[in-house]
Amino acid sequence: MEIIVSGRHLDITDAIREYASEKMSKLPRYFDRIQSIEVIAAKAERNEMAVEVIVHAEHTDPFIVHTHHEDLYACFDEAAKKLERQLTDHKEKLRNRKHSTPKQ
Repeated sequence: MEIIVSGRHLDITDAIREYASEKMSKLPRYFDRIQSIEVIAAKAERNEMAVEVIVHAEHTDPFIVHTHHEDLYACFDEAAKKLERQLTDHKEKLRNRKHSTPKQ
């Protein structure tokens, strides 16, 4: 799995790259078909940061998350939490598709 961390109008330091990679490397725990993760950090408004995360997985459309916060590290945390929910819901949907509904 490949994790790409980049920045728009923002220099990505080693600490930021390491923190983002650490947070996003936990995502395959929720859905094992992830091929690559692209993390884009940017300056949004005056004191606000924005993070966009695009997760490419096999046999599905990409999962995309946008977050805004004053702290860049909080953006990564929030994005990881949103992606956990999306990936878990998708996995449940795949798992439950093969089972028929109970007959009444």
